[in-house]
Amino acid sequence: MEDIKVYVDAIKKYVGESYRNNFREPVDRLPYHFLVPGAGYRHQLWDWDSWLTGYALMSVDDKDIEKYQKGCVLDFLNAICEDGRIPILVQDSPSWLFDIDDKYQSNIHKPCLAIHALEISERYNDYNWIADKFDDLLRFISFYEKNQKDEETGLFYWIDDLGIGFDNDPTVFYRPNKSTGAIYLNSLMYMELLSVAKIAEKLGRKEAEEYFKKSESLKEAIENECFDKVDGFYYSADLSLRKVDPEVWLHKGHPRFWHSLPIKITTWAGLLPLWAKIATKEEADRVVKRYLNEEGLYSEYGIRSVAKNEKMFGIFDTGNPSCWLGPIWINANYFTYVALKNYGYDDLAKDIAVKTIKLLGKDVLENGQFHEYYDSETGKGVRGPGFQSWNFLVIKLIEELGL
Repeated sequence: MEDIKVYVDAIKKYVGESYRNNFREPVDRLPYHFLVPGAGYRHQLWDWDSWLTGYALMSVDDKDIEKYQKGCVLDFLNAICEDGRIPILVQDSPSWLFDIDDKYQSNIHKPCLAIHALEISERYNDYNWIADKFDDLLRFISFYEKNQKDEETGLFYWIDDLGIGFDNDPTVFYRPNKSTGAIYLNSLMYMELLSVAKIAEKLGRKEAEEYFKKSESLKEAIENECFDKVDGFYYSADLSLRKVDPEVWLHKGHPRFWHSLPIKITTWAGLLPLWAKIATKEEADRVVKRYLNEEGLYSEYGIRSVAKNEKMFGIFDTGNPSCWLGPIWINANYFTYVALKNYGYDDLAKDIAVKTIKLLGKDVLENGQFHEYYDSETGKGVRGPGFQSWNFLVIKLIEELGL
């Protein structure tokens, strides 16, 4: 491990000197302190960026961080609509793209708000800060249940392909609206339901048992619909099958008994059920075997966002949408690290942690900053110099490895 000390030192110095550039004071639509993805952002609170940035900064010794972490959650809950919708982005001026529009229904905040709230509550041993807003968390999840859940499979789907985070996920991108039970979305939602249940339990709320049951039901749906026994991998599910109609002459003799079809595209998100501890040990073993294919997901620099041997694999410098068709994203590396640790693959977890530290450390030494994403074949930063956000998760990896 001695050979990475120079990278560790460079990262610690860079993060230590720059993390407070992500802090923002209350303004207009954002009445609480909050975090932005990097110094170049003005007053923009983004959903899973704020979650992962806040979680990463728990490893930094700074007593002020707590109010910025809590403020991210409270600012989003402050922006909730009556029907439970929370925007993906809240900023100090109207957003033509992400503000809630009653005339057109599009994607809302990703299901990671309760996850963030639980992590904060556990870290500071304080659940009372969220007590007054807990009903808003329930309304937020209720919107998903009423508007983005497929009753036949029990899976959740994206409304469209706007702002999903895994921007051009080929199992969602350019597909019909509401047609994909994305493994990425459903893994997050499982953890969101579980987090709500745990917060409810700590607050003495009667909803705890209900949400533990809901999380178990979703876990079962993911197992039934998303784990492919042929390939030994988790895929998104195609929900666009025609409904069973007993009166249709052609089908009535033997209607279908399957509820979805696998969208067999190998992406980093296939490891998220291991991050969420949904997979059995046998399933995890098969997923990891597939992960280790060097012509697939496994790269010298981490996990490719889309497998190299997929037809849509490519490295492109684009921000609308951001390219998730092959580049290395640091949050995906971190999720994979946790996934591997969860199932006892400590050596492989260390492998991706060291790769991440070297990748970001080299970027700091050569360019003085992080990039948003990296070429999976060369390790070069592709886009977004100065981007920080979830790249700060490298500090947690350094902490985990005791460096």
